[in-house]
Amino acid sequence: MAANPQERTRRRLSTEERREQLLSVGARLFAQKPYDDVWIERVAEIAGVSRGLLYHYFPTKRDFFAAVVRRESERMLRLTEAEPGLPVDEQITAGLDAFLGYVESHAEGFRAFHRAEAAGDPLVREVYRNGLAAQERQILAALAADPGAADLTQDTSALRLAVRGWLAFMVAVCLEWLAEPAGLTREQVRDLCAKALLGAITR
Repeated sequence: MAANPQERTRRRLSTEERREQLLSVGARLFAQKPYDDVWIERVAEIAGVSRGLLYHYFPTKRDFFAAVVRRESERMLRLTEAEPGLPVDEQITAGLDAFLGYVESHAEGFRAFHRAEAAGDPLVREVYRNGLAAQERQILAALAADPGAADLTQDTSALRLAVRGWLAFMVAVCLEWLAEPAGLTREQVRDLCAKALLGAITR
């Protein structure tokens, strides 16, 4: 008897492809529901795999959600990596363009990432906070690399606090934009966030 399509699909997927598929399903579910309301059985059902296979990749639910959060954090960092040689205002515009492109294309992953703070699990929250800290360092490094922004980087404590506050502002704006995409265009959201960052770091 010929194998059904689902069985054929299972055999075709490599280990990395299967892992990516599971993380994509997880991002979708965690974006829609709080951590406690997502069931591993439902993830396995949507992915068309057994619960045992899912646990082969991710030993516990917390490991699974932490992997979802880590994946989105790494993707954001790759897409918004600074381009050497650009002045700080151009760096901000280019970085925000890339970031908002990510938010549009991976809305579920973005929402899932920022649901991690509300998760009660310490491991998940640690992965989330490490992701935010990496974004903060990336922005600070871009500012430090621009000779024209030397006066902005003298008070590092104040600058770090300003960037941290701006990240919270940007996340709130992006989540609202996703909820009401007709409210502002992508360019308007970019300009709003760029002005807020420049205003926060300019003395």
